[in-house]
Amino acid sequence: MPASPSTARAINDRLALRLLQQDGPLTATQLKTLTGLSRPTVADLVDRLQDAGLIHVVGETGADRRGPNARLYGIVADRALLAGLDVRTDSVAVVVADLLGATLAEATLPVGEMAEDAVERAVALLAATVRSAGSAPLHSVGIGAPGLIDPVTGELRDSSGLPSWHRSLVRALQERLPAAVLVENETNLAAVAEHRAGAARDQDTFVLLWLGHGVGAAVMLDGKVRRGASGGAGELGFLPVPGTVGTPSAVNCDGGFHSLAGSAPLCELAARYGIAVTQQGQEPGAAAAVRAALAGEGDGEGFLGALADRIALGAAAVASVLDPGLVLLSGEVGHAGGGALAALVEERLAAMSPLRTGVRAGLLGGTAVRRGALLAARDAAQDVLFAPQGSPSGV
Repeated sequence: MPASPSTARAINDRLALRLLQQDGPLTATQLKTLTGLSRPTVADLVDRLQDAGLIHVVGETGADRRGPNARLYGIVADRALLAGLDVRTDSVAVVVADLLGATLAEATLPVGEMAEDAVERAVALLAATVRSAGSAPLHSVGIGAPGLIDPVTGELRDSSGLPSWHRSLVRALQERLPAAVLVENETNLAAVAEHRAGAARDQDTFVLLWLGHGVGAAVMLDGKVRRGASGGAGELGFLPVPGTVGTPSAVNCDGGFHSLAGSAPLCELAARYGIAVTQQGQEPGAAAAVRAALAGEGDGEGFLGALADRIALGAAAVASVLDPGLVLLSGEVGHAGGGALAALVEERLAAMSPLRTGVRAGLLGGTAVRRGALLAARDAAQDVLFAPQGSPSGV
């Protein structure tokens, strides 16, 4: 059945708003070209969106053109705030942005040994960061955390390897904030960020391999993150691989890929090649070892080759099942290795797998999870602001 006039208007409004957010500011003529709508229809939707307080005139296209057709329209980005949280085992990082994703304020809280008051301190950190960002209301909060996210409830599941305050923090934010609070696995959010604004902008299907204190993966197929039936897609630490002693169990990933590519075994590997590991704050020691190897310490070439061999084992297993065409190396170790490590892994992978699989280093480094969390919050805000039922509503 054809859409009703009100539904058609709402669909057109949503399309125009998305174009203005992604490609704006735009003139009415540009909106007409990009949407394929008639000039009167575009004029009506521009008036409607201005009356709703969603867009405004931000300038004109040039000194040689004046009048209505030259006006540039943009999203009213400061009508609401978005927040992204990167929750680690020993820290919480917060970034607050406007509706276009421009960063307004950010802060980091080391948790350390003060885990008993971690929730209150993290909630206070978010509140203070939001206040410093401006007077607009907080609309949506995206949280990236390690562990499994229940695909049905969207809740962070209990895990013996993670501090209990993680779940308490999520519950506290959901109960205290008037904003929408969304939780996602940190590796999945890093993949979303790399897809939208990083090394995988030209790929809708890829696997992001997270190499940090532990290992994990995010699976992006046809532009969508795949979480699996229980939210556990990408738990590569439990992947049985050659070169380990024993096999992993349901409650312990020792003997799995983690025993080869986690930070602790990589530090041991670095020591065999004469590379001393210097711990720097909360960063995994393996990241420092990779940087030292690239700088020429010890037998850096030998260490990087052995490291690439280990990473390629996990990448080959993923490639044989998913055939993603691209593997991104992310996390602190992947970021430290950069293009040099990615090239070595790609070389080994080509020798192990008949499936052509490129390997790249992620571009966003330590900001990937926060940026992904912010994108999740931004998408949630869009779903409310640009809802196709009736005219767009306010925040």
